[in-house]
Amino acid sequence: MCGICGIISFDGQPVQKQRLHRSCQAMRHRGPDDVGTWGHIASEFTVGLGAVRLAVQDPTAQGRQPMVDRDKRFALVFNGEIYNFRDLRRELIGDGIPFVSHCDTEVVLHACIKWGPDAVHRFNGMWALAFYDSQTQSGFLSRDRFGIKPLFYCRQERELLWASEVRAIAALGLCDREIDPQALVDHVQFGFIGQPTTIYKNVRRLAPGHSLVFDRRGLGEPTRYFDPLAGQDDPGATAPGHTSSALRRTMAEAVAARCVSDVPIGAFLSGGLDSSIIVAHLSEALGGRIKTFCVGYAGQASYDESVYARMVADRFGTEHNEIVITEDDAVEAIPRLLDHLGEPVGDASIIPTALVSEFAARSVTVALSGDGADELFGGYWRYLGHNAFHTYRAIPRIVREYLIEPSVRLFGSSKSSQVGNRVRQIQKLLRTGDTNALARHIAWSRILAPEASDLLVPSERSIEADRTALNRAEALTESLADKRDPIARVLAYDLLYQLPADMLHKVDLAGMMHSLEIRVPFLDPAMVRMALSLPSSAKIHRGRRKRALVEAYRGRLPDPVLDRPKQGFELPIGEFLRDRLRDLFHDTVDRATVQSIGLLSYDAIQRIYDQHLSRRAEHADVLFAVLSLCWWWRRERNQAAETT
Repeated sequence: MCGICGIISFDGQPVQKQRLHRSCQAMRHRGPDDVGTWGHIASEFTVGLGAVRLAVQDPTAQGRQPMVDRDKRFALVFNGEIYNFRDLRRELIGDGIPFVSHCDTEVVLHACIKWGPDAVHRFNGMWALAFYDSQTQSGFLSRDRFGIKPLFYCRQERELLWASEVRAIAALGLCDREIDPQALVDHVQFGFIGQPTTIYKNVRRLAPGHSLVFDRRGLGEPTRYFDPLAGQDDPGATAPGHTSSALRRTMAEAVAARCVSDVPIGAFLSGGLDSSIIVAHLSEALGGRIKTFCVGYAGQASYDESVYARMVADRFGTEHNEIVITEDDAVEAIPRLLDHLGEPVGDASIIPTALVSEFAARSVTVALSGDGADELFGGYWRYLGHNAFHTYRAIPRIVREYLIEPSVRLFGSSKSSQVGNRVRQIQKLLRTGDTNALARHIAWSRILAPEASDLLVPSERSIEADRTALNRAEALTESLADKRDPIARVLAYDLLYQLPADMLHKVDLAGMMHSLEIRVPFLDPAMVRMALSLPSSAKIHRGRRKRALVEAYRGRLPDPVLDRPKQGFELPIGEFLRDRLRDLFHDTVDRATVQSIGLLSYDAIQRIYDQHLSRRAEHADVLFAVLSLCWWWRRERNQAAETT
C-alpha cells in the first residue's frame, strides 16, 4: 500500500524534484516506510514519478517504488494490493520473465509491460497506478473496478498532474484552485463529492473501472474498461450458483485471498452482520486466533454495538480489542481530522472510522472491513422504503395527506434514539411520491431537507442537483439487464456511484491517515457477480434486509447478530452540535467565511442550526457538511496567503 504522484510536462520542461518531494511529504502518512522519485527526460516530453511506501508485501529494498525494469525502459508507481499476483507471477515466469522481488508491484510492472492497459483485466485486487514506457513516450493511469483506491488528476497548461490525495496533487503545484460549484452543491446536498468532480474545478477523480492513456501528443479521455452490470471482465473465477453454501464458499475464498501479507492482519468487528461474516471467515482462513477491533461509546448506548461484537468475538475465539470512546475523545479528534482532509468530507462517520483505524494500527498493518455488503445485498433502510412504497400509496390519498403525513411531521426526529431515528427516516420517505425509483432514491438520499433548500443560493440549485443526479443514475445503470426491477437499479446505482464516492473514499482517508491498509472482501469480483445475479427478493423481502446473507449464515453466527436492526457506524454528531461543538461551529461557520465561499446563505445556515438546537428538526448531517466545508476553506485561504 502506498501513495503515488506524478508530473508529465508536454513541452519538455524539466520536472522539479522538489515538487515531487512536496507531494510525497503531503501523503507520507500513506507510506511511512519509504519514499522515492524517478524521472525521464525526452524531447518535448518529461516525466517525474513519486511514491511513498507502506511495506505490506516483501518489505525489502527490492520492492521500492517507483519501480523500473532492469533495462530502465518501463516505470511504475502503484498503490494497492493484487491478491492473485502469485498466479500472475507464475504465468509471467513461464513466459521467461525474471523476477527480483516477491512483491505484487513487480508483477504489476511486468503485466503492464506484457499486456499494456489490458493488464488490469487480469488483476483481482484494489489499485491506482501509473505506468510509463520511456521508449514510446506513452503510458496510462488506472483505477480498480470498484474505486477502493483513489486517483486524482489535473491537466493545467502543458502539464498533467496526478496523486493519491487531493492535498498531494495540490502540493505538486496546482495553479488554479477555483471551487467547482457542482461539487460544492453535491457536498451540501448529498454529503459527498462524486466522481469525476472534486472540490477544485480543475482537478478530476478517475472513476472506478476507468483508465486514462497519455503520450507525447497529450492526454486522452477516461475510458471505461469494466462495467459490473454488463457481466464482463473475469479475473479468473466464475460466479457459483445462488445457494447459501455457494455464497459462503465465495465469501470464504474472497477473505482467504485477502490474507496475503508479510505484516500482521486483523479485522474490524462492529457487531453488525457484515463485519461478523468477515471475522468468521478470517478466523477460518488463518487457522488461529485473529485480532479484532471494535469501538464502544461511553454514555451513548444507542450508538454502542460493542455487546454484539463481543458476542461474535467469543464465538470465534478472537483476540478482541475494544476501545471505549468518550465525548472528549470524539470532540478532540474532530479538528485533527478536519485538518487532515484535502477536500471537505460531509460524512461524519469518518470520525469513528479514523478512531478505530488509529486504534487498530497500533497492532496490525492490514484490517479487513465489511464495506460493500449494504450496496450488494440491500442493507440500508431506504431500500425498505422502495419495497413499501406501493403499499403506502395504496392508502387513500385523503388519509395519507391529511392524517398520516401531518401527524408524522409533528414528531421530533433525532438519531439519538431508536424512535426518533425511525421518525427521521419516515419523514425522509415522505419527501416524494415519485413513481420513478431512482428519483425517489435520490430524494431519500439527500442530507439537505427540502424545507432547508434556501441554504443554497439560489435555492433552485437544490432541484437542479436532483435532476443532475437522476440523469447520472439513469446513465450509470443503463446496462442493467432488468431495468424493471426498481430495487436492483437502485442498488446498482449505489454500488457504482455512492459507494466509491462516499463510503470507500471515507475508509481510505481514515485508514491511511494512520498508515492502515483496509481490505474489502465483499468487493471481490466473484462476490459482486453473485450478488448482482440474485433477484432483489433475495435481498429485500417482507421488511427484511440482506435476506440472502442472513439465511446463509443462520446457525454460523449468533442469532442476535442476524436478527438485530441495522445500526450505522456513527457518532452522536447531532448531539455534539447542540452542545460540545457549538463554539467550534460558530467560530468556523461565520458570516465572512460563508460569504467568501459563495453559493451559500449564512442566514439560512443559522436558521437551520437554530432549528437543530431547539430539536424542531434534525439537521446534523448537513450542518457537519457545512462545518467541514468552512474548515477546509479557511485553511485553504490561509495557505494561499502564506504562499503569496
